[in-house]
Amino acid sequence: MRETSARLLRLLSLLQTRKDWSGAELADRLGITPRTIRRDVEKLRDLGYPVDATVGVGGGYQLGAGAEMPPLLLDDEEVLAVALGLQSGATGSVVGIGEASMRALTKLRQVMPSRLRHRLEALQVDVVHREPAKSAVDAQVLSAVASVCHNHERLRFDYSTHDGTESRREVEPYRLVRSGLRWYLVAWDLTRADWRSFRVDRLTPKIPTGPRFVPRELPPGGAAEFVAHGINRAVTRIRARVLLHASIDEMATLVHEDWGTLEEMPDGRCAVALGGDSVPSIANWLSAFGVDFTVLDPPELREECRRVGERHRLFADRYGNA
Repeated sequence: MRETSARLLRLLSLLQTRKDWSGAELADRLGITPRTIRRDVEKLRDLGYPVDATVGVGGGYQLGAGAEMPPLLLDDEEVLAVALGLQSGATGSVVGIGEASMRALTKLRQVMPSRLRHRLEALQVDVVHREPAKSAVDAQVLSAVASVCHNHERLRFDYSTHDGTESRREVEPYRLVRSGLRWYLVAWDLTRADWRSFRVDRLTPKIPTGPRFVPRELPPGGAAEFVAHGINRAVTRIRARVLLHASIDEMATLVHEDWGTLEEMPDGRCAVALGGDSVPSIANWLSAFGVDFTVLDPPELREECRRVGERHRLFADRYGNA
């Protein structure tokens, strides 16, 4: 009886994870026969779970609307993942959910098996209190933006750029994207007729929302790549190309793909294309390589590298024999 109950819970859990399952797929996942699947489906129906079935080619099972789910249908690892996430509280990127997290964790503990409660108690840690990140987003704002994305409703909001410029925007919102402690909204800007990403902590939604819209196709690569490209463009104000007097094999482990791109040259040396937020930062970065190099572009980087080299020489002359 205990084995049958556990199997029914597993079957019910699988039916929740996907809209359609074939009998063969369910039987394979549960390690039983298709005939047993049919019997278990009937037992679920007797317990009040509406499980719809279709016959023929392409037929299968799906959980019907209005199913009353048990309080907990998670395996051990899933329970711990959810509990630890709640226990750690807000990550600093969202504010206004700390109390709700503790209430949810209390409810989760009430339905946890004792073995999992013991494991969770063993993993409890003290957290040093700190102020939310400057880019933290109010949970209500995040929920409102997520809602208009889901409902395909136009959104009007006041927006403040990094230099404090205020503007009113009207967009077709598509996706929320998180990068570190920052949240971004990827949307089609109706005024500029182009895709844009907006920091959610800098926008103030206006109510009511606008009319529904027919979704456009997202930019190539999707919303996350669009935001990542915008972030890289914002922090990469200077582009440079440098010839390194070393082979590409020697430099491959020193140049991360996020920092620059290596190119093998015909004479056995290699060139690196890289970016940075300033000429001095790139010059200091290059000085740490420990190999000779020639700056190909821009000219101002060549002059800055000379200044960095001179400072290093003066330092060595002054302290080298200390």
